[in-house]
Amino acid sequence: MATIFTKIAKGEIPSYKVAENEEYYAFLDINPLAPGHTLVIPKNVEDDYIFNLDGKTYAGLWEFARKVALALKAAVPCKRVGVAVLGMEVPHTHIHLVPLNSESDLDFRKEKLSLDGDRMKEIADSILSEYEKI
Repeated sequence: MATIFTKIAKGEIPSYKVAENEEYYAFLDINPLAPGHTLVIPKNVEDDYIFNLDGKTYAGLWEFARKVALALKAAVPCKRVGVAVLGMEVPHTHIHLVPLNSESDLDFRKEKLSLDGDRMKEIADSILSEYEKI
């Protein structure tokens, strides 16, 4: 059975897309730690542990995430973009990219934000626009 992230990448479940290519997909987290909190996934591999990925997929995922992070930093004011790989909540490898202004911004125990759909679309469109420049 396909994971929720596979369904999102296939367009079966709506998402706020920020970047995509044939192998990878990036979209806004609907329960973000900060505006612009993005999830980056491989589209064709559903393994839930990043270190189980084959070398080509692993390297490609990180290169795609690097480009998304550059676009994210250009689109969302922040000091840098933090990275986390937890993988506990959805059984599909994913990288969290979170805009940071302090280290505490990457604390997954804190209360998540609730942003309306218009704000999410505005953020996603801004990141996608920056990604297309890379």
